[in-house]
Amino acid sequence: MNTTELELLVRGAEEIIPKDDFLDKLKGKKKLRIKAGFDPTSPDLHLGHTVLLNKMRLFQDLGHQVIFLIGDFTGLVGDPSGVNETRPVLSDNQLKKNAETYKSQVYKILDRDKTEVRFNSEWMNDLHSAEFIRLSSSQTVARMLERDDFSKRYKSQLPISIHEFMYPLLQGFDSVKLEADVELGGTDQKFNLLMGREVQKFYGTPQQAIFTVPLLEGLDGVKKMSKSLNNYIALEDPYDEMFGKIMSISDQLMWRYFDLLSFKSDKEIRSLKLDEKNGENPRNIKFILAEEIVDRFHEEGSGLKAREEFINRFQKGNLPEEVETISINIQGSDLNLPRVLKDSGMVQSTSEAMRLIKQGAVKIQGKKVLENDFSMSKGTAYLVQVGKRKLANILLS
Repeated sequence: MNTTELELLVRGAEEIIPKDDFLDKLKGKKKLRIKAGFDPTSPDLHLGHTVLLNKMRLFQDLGHQVIFLIGDFTGLVGDPSGVNETRPVLSDNQLKKNAETYKSQVYKILDRDKTEVRFNSEWMNDLHSAEFIRLSSSQTVARMLERDDFSKRYKSQLPISIHEFMYPLLQGFDSVKLEADVELGGTDQKFNLLMGREVQKFYGTPQQAIFTVPLLEGLDGVKKMSKSLNNYIALEDPYDEMFGKIMSISDQLMWRYFDLLSFKSDKEIRSLKLDEKNGENPRNIKFILAEEIVDRFHEEGSGLKAREEFINRFQKGNLPEEVETISINIQGSDLNLPRVLKDSGMVQSTSEAMRLIKQGAVKIQGKKVLENDFSMSKGTAYLVQVGKRKLANILLS
């Protein structure tokens, strides 16, 4: 492995534990087994998932064995990471349907011929009660309550179901069965990943190194990208819609996306930052990011096509030099477009907004809107154009 490959592999990593052991594994001659698990709790993969998937692809390119683990069994339990209440249990039928969409979407990033796709129901459905009890004995309740999520809920007297304690143990048991050398996960997975090391030790198998990556912020720039928050960019989004959503992120968030999503080298990204410092319009740099990502998930050249269409939709030659971000707080559920335009200052009144919408003078994400009841959601940023010169990112909260 050369310096550039290692730099790209560890860029954006939050923690590598233990780091020396991880580096020793990489330097060795053994082909490592790299594991990452995904519970199929929703049907769409989004750019937030690709932070991990990109790392998996890099491991593949370096010759290691990548395991894309679909948690169809653990999905029945529900990962307690980052939540303050027990997750609702999905039906087996829902999980199976979602798992099929994961399988079809993941090859937009991973090499189909080099990916080992597994379902943890393969071994969990055959786990005998005696073995289940043995696994449960590997940890104490006190150790589980060290977990921040559980500790806060316990102190606040919020319910914690017994089956939630089992989740990190089951995830660790996956690592035992798959003989994982390295497990990847988001920062919210740190407890689960460390538990994997402890479960492996309990069963007398070599311990995995853990590799955590940050959670990618969604279009709002605040909360993690999530379908439930409607602030996500799906891998299945049409090329022009994907491009428009990327263009709607703030100039500051753009650099976060470069670090976590782009395959450009650190040197190239530093050069782009210097361009911005020297006066380059951030919009033009964002074009580069959007083109790269669109090309990755659609056919080559789709990014340039989307860029040209985007510029044409926003009146070529009449785009403002800078796009302002306007944050507005909407009380209640009244998210009608005329009110949003008025509260953001894009128009003077709701009646003016309705008139401009009727005239076809309002565009969202580059597309003309002709109805007042255009669907909008809190926690989402919208690139809005009114007339030829007014353009802003409107963030609803």
